[in-house]
Amino acid sequence: MENKTIILTGGGTAGHVSLNQAIIPELEKLGFRVEYIGSKEGIENELIRDSYPEITYHAISSGKLRRYFSTKNFTDPFRVGAGLTQALNIIRKVKPVAIFSKGGFVSVPVAMAGRLAGVPVIIHESDVTPGLANKLAIPFADHIFTVFKETMTHVPKEKSTCTGSVIRSELLDGSAASGRELCHFDNSHKVLMIMGGSQGSALINDAVRENLDTLTKQFNIIHLCGKGNIDERLEGHEQYCQFEYVTHELSHLLHLTDLVVSRAGSNSIFEFLALKKPMLLIPLSKQKSRGDQILNANLFEAQGFAHVLEEEQVNAESFMAAIERLVAEEEQLIHAMTEAEAPKTAYEMAKLVAAHAK
Repeated sequence: MENKTIILTGGGTAGHVSLNQAIIPELEKLGFRVEYIGSKEGIENELIRDSYPEITYHAISSGKLRRYFSTKNFTDPFRVGAGLTQALNIIRKVKPVAIFSKGGFVSVPVAMAGRLAGVPVIIHESDVTPGLANKLAIPFADHIFTVFKETMTHVPKEKSTCTGSVIRSELLDGSAASGRELCHFDNSHKVLMIMGGSQGSALINDAVRENLDTLTKQFNIIHLCGKGNIDERLEGHEQYCQFEYVTHELSHLLHLTDLVVSRAGSNSIFEFLALKKPMLLIPLSKQKSRGDQILNANLFEAQGFAHVLEEEQVNAESFMAAIERLVAEEEQLIHAMTEAEAPKTAYEMAKLVAAHAK
């Protein structure tokens, strides 16, 4: 395996980066050198550089694939074309044995360049239906891994495998005591974690803060509110701890947590499932997304792992009613989650990726 390099790509949201973050050390254990192709301004640039500063990060031009009218729709194809040329030059220089793509806009020119260069392209799709970027990249892929069995009806079966969910090993090693130190909680209340995604959700943030006096009678609150969404008036609150975004601290905070309110991104909800955290899911609406989170949330609700509150129904009153129901049915949700299939480890996923390298 000496001098064998695998290129990882994916970005735009934390969900398109977290699996890559998890498998990087596992690929290195298998003897691979890892390099990363991402965008110049996407969240992947910050996350990968912060987590793995030793890894070579190649920033390429990246357009955005929009389902709505924008003047940028006329200029972004040129940015994608530039990204394709840049990715192809990088691939020819690095000579990787495989490319692993987690999706997002930046991954499309990388997958295309991989096919042009004759390098095996492996795609991972974590939602029920493939996102637009993965739909465009799938024709250039040699193999596709899916999380949901239901996804197999949306991808070419002859080159696809359902692996189930993949959980970062460090997530299982978190410490509730370390989480308590981070939050400075000093009472015995249960802990409710609120996650609005890496960008945060004004709707969810408002529902939490409007109900804060009522919530803190019963809970300590961990609120991951998104970049720029800290409410300075609430800093120093004894039972309310807010963060813009967390990375390595998340495992500790989750081990401290009893109940979760979250968006319904695939990576996050499978992490809650692995840790058996009863969840209230508030998926992004179809007005704000392609509806993938709604499908994820409904499947989890059907299996008894979660409750769902549609974004259009969220207000201060409905939010509190949903929390009360979550508390009342906490044990039923935990029981259902104990019957779920065990997730794969990042090392097992890395071995699957390695098996498709040339």
